[in-house]
Amino acid sequence: MASTVQAAKAADHRSPTAPPPSFVWSRRIFLTLLTVFVLVPVYVMVSSSLKPLQDVSGAFHWLPSGLTIRPYIDIWSTVPLARYFVNSLIVAGVATVCSVAVAVFAAYAVSRYRFRGKRVFTVTVLSTQMFPGILFLLPLFLIYVNIGNATGIALFGSRGGLILTYLTFSLPFSIWMLIGYFDSVPQSLDEAALVDGCGPLGALFRIIVPAAIPGIVAVAVYAFMTAWGEVLFASVMTNDTTRTLAVGLQGYATQNDVYWNQVMAASLVVSVPVVAGFLLLQRYLVAGLTAGAVK
Repeated sequence: MASTVQAAKAADHRSPTAPPPSFVWSRRIFLTLLTVFVLVPVYVMVSSSLKPLQDVSGAFHWLPSGLTIRPYIDIWSTVPLARYFVNSLIVAGVATVCSVAVAVFAAYAVSRYRFRGKRVFTVTVLSTQMFPGILFLLPLFLIYVNIGNATGIALFGSRGGLILTYLTFSLPFSIWMLIGYFDSVPQSLDEAALVDGCGPLGALFRIIVPAAIPGIVAVAVYAFMTAWGEVLFASVMTNDTTRTLAVGLQGYATQNDVYWNQVMAASLVVSVPVVAGFLLLQRYLVAGLTAGAVK
């Protein structure tokens, strides 16, 4: 009798945590299908980048007849890919640094101080995310052209103008995200820093910023990815000298042919910095995005 009671208790204890076998197999099948769905395009891209052009232009074959690394060599001479790579690094890097710097100060002010128009400022920052980016294309184009005509400052067709454009895209979300993250940092840390002799900036850089590293990294990754892969504004706001990678990939398509193997090879090369940065900062990114989810 005692053994029966103990077995029943053990079964009751295991039942909430042990899912039924049908659920386990359904989950495995779903995850397997999802993995295949994700990996098949990657396989097509990698295999196509290692084929000669004649093997890619026709019908697609899952098993390549021959492999070559020639497309990875030709991508640097068919179009000035190195110059596009440098332009993308400069634009995305400077836009990320500026976005993080401005967002840190703005979010800290909103989180720690009371001032007139605070709620209006917060609502305005969030409301800008409701509009599609294409609505700002013509206004920004006219503003840059008029500024250039009036002052001689070349914003249209320059990397500086593109950096300002991407800053307007990433800054609202960055401020909003850091406001929530700074709110989760106890204000007692600020007060302790002020008692120890730090000023407001000292408390920010010595106490708050080190405690908010995951959130800042998440904002930096978001800003960098926004600037790195953007196509619409980069195709309008740049010229042959300041063109970025996302737009430069179109150079592999000519009037007579499309170098599909080089397109795939260049796409893989373009994705390397983003993937490498995400893998290196994954721990901070996940911590920053999930901060405050559980109280």
